[in-house]
Amino acid sequence: MSAPATEAALAEAIADAYAAKEPVLVQGAGTKHGMLRPVQAARSLSTRNLSGITLYAPKELVISARAGTPITEIKAALAEHGQHLTAEPPDLSDLLGVPGNQTLGGIVATNLSGPRRIVAGAMRDQILGIRAVDGTGEIFHSGGRVLKNVTGLDLCKLLSGSHGTLGIMTEITLKILPAPEQTGTLVIPGLDATAAVATLSAALGSPYGVSGAAWLPPDAAARIPELAGFNASVALMRIEEFAASVTYRTARLAQDLQPHGRAELLGDTISRSVWRSVRDVTPLTVEPGEAVWRVSVRPSAGPGILAATGLRGFLDWGGGLVWLVGDPASHPAVTAAATAAKGIWTLMHAPDSLRASADVIPPEPPVLAAIGRRVKAVMDPAGILNPGRMAAGA
Repeated sequence: MSAPATEAALAEAIADAYAAKEPVLVQGAGTKHGMLRPVQAARSLSTRNLSGITLYAPKELVISARAGTPITEIKAALAEHGQHLTAEPPDLSDLLGVPGNQTLGGIVATNLSGPRRIVAGAMRDQILGIRAVDGTGEIFHSGGRVLKNVTGLDLCKLLSGSHGTLGIMTEITLKILPAPEQTGTLVIPGLDATAAVATLSAALGSPYGVSGAAWLPPDAAARIPELAGFNASVALMRIEEFAASVTYRTARLAQDLQPHGRAELLGDTISRSVWRSVRDVTPLTVEPGEAVWRVSVRPSAGPGILAATGLRGFLDWGGGLVWLVGDPASHPAVTAAATAAKGIWTLMHAPDSLRASADVIPPEPPVLAAIGRRVKAVMDPAGILNPGRMAAGA
């Protein structure tokens, strides 16, 4: 696998592949290799050598880094100044069965966001600017390095979530925020999924700034050491901010939620560990040959997805994000349940036979599909970038 060390070398490699009309597998550290559809390509390119932070202005709340920069390196630099990535991107390498140190480019290209998505927005919402190479080998940039800029066509959001099918990002600029001084989590055990979503909805609708809202059934909760002692399902509600504020708001929220059950408080260290587990989907085990789905629906529909599929899973985003694991033969049931709930589903991981033969994301309506084809024709006219990753023939 080729791993160019400069943007110019990467552009040259893509231009050569374009001239030869040979498809290219594009990845960073390869931790998301098992997502979506398998790519059949004559060449392979990695951005892992395009690494390093190129700009960090803590007072301006901006950081720029090359696409192959390990996310751990970025987090460490931010932590030194008490700052963080607000989208709370998850590390799904263990869930997907490909351990490793994921890169900034991989996080942005897949638009993966964690529990804080409900208040901070998606990963794509944190992007200020990008540099990238299109499918002909041409270098382009979009956005800038300041919080306020007028960019015209927002190519940043277009490439975020495109899984490397429209261009290869070489540098990314993100807006950042101060990290919370303290975290507290309220736990109400013993609720079923429907009652839990009602509780989470009440918490999210309160004035106390809940930044995480999840429900784990007993088997999933038992996989998190800090929650195993409850021996029951758990509804989790997180509050972050200055220490005094967290103390006050968790106490008030616990009082307001008394009609839903008695809430117990988890302190700062335990809370941070629990939410890392929720973020990285570690409450679910994936046995060899099983599949993983991610379903996004309105929160009130989350419990119905769990019930309709009968698979192992849990709820995040107040019920709006459903993680499911189980028999690959359940794929039609998952897609049917998600479609009936007017939601969006993603086959995150599965045996190659299913990944290659089934839809891994919902088919687009004809009008949107036509727009997508026109965009693809401009950005990657020969269709060489990660062909088939998101859909057959695309």
